[in-house]
Parts: sequence; C-alpha cells; structure tokens
Amino acid sequence: MQRVKLAQIAISRSGDKGNISDISLFAKNSQVFEVLKIEVTEDRVKEHFAGLCTGKVERYEVPNVLALKFVLHDALGGGSASSLRMDNLGKSLSAALLRMQVEVPPHVLERLEEKNLVN
Repeated sequence: MQRVKLAQIAISRSGDKGNISDISLFAKNSQVFEVLKIEVTEDRVKEHFAGLCTGKVERYEVPNVLALKFVLHDALGGGSASSLRMDNLGKSLSAALLRMQVEVPPHVLERLEEKNLVN
C-alpha cells in the first residue's frame, strides 16, 4: 500500500447552507472509488475536521458518478451570519478534505499514472 493525499486520486466540490457543509468527493476511476469507499469513512472525515466540525458527519455513496457525498453538521461556526471565523463558508472545505491521506494499492496508482490521471 502507498499513502497518498486524496488530491492525487480524486477531485472535490463543496457547498454550505447555514451551519452545514456538504463535500462531494469524486474518484478518478472505478478502482479509486472502491478505495475511497474503504478509506474515507464518516469517522475519518470527522477526525480530519476535528475542531471545525462539532456535529455528526453523514456519508452517502453515489456510485453512478463514482462519488461519496459527506454532510458535515455544525461545521461552520454557526453559519455565515453568526460565525466569527475568517472563512466561515463551506466552499473551502473541499480543498481541506483533499489533504487527507489514504492507503492505495500500487496497482491502482499505476493505472492512474498510465492514463495521466495522478496529480
């Protein structure tokens, strides 16, 4: 297994509503999607955002687009109207998730490299 940042094997988008942030993590191929389903759990995402997300984290699988969607409750310091944070919007959290490190089998990385899909 090789430890890599999610940014090397996936892309993400995020948004916010009130005090909730949602982050969608898209795998670059179906093999990566299988790795993400194992490695990127609700507990790991909650731990990754410790100090920011004080509520629960929910995960939804969206296999038709090779994605995992995470909903982070109580993650924005109360939301844009009441937060004292410099960046209280959830739009920046997708980049933060991409810094999480995961274990990936070498053959999965080799396949991405063959197709020039590794960042």
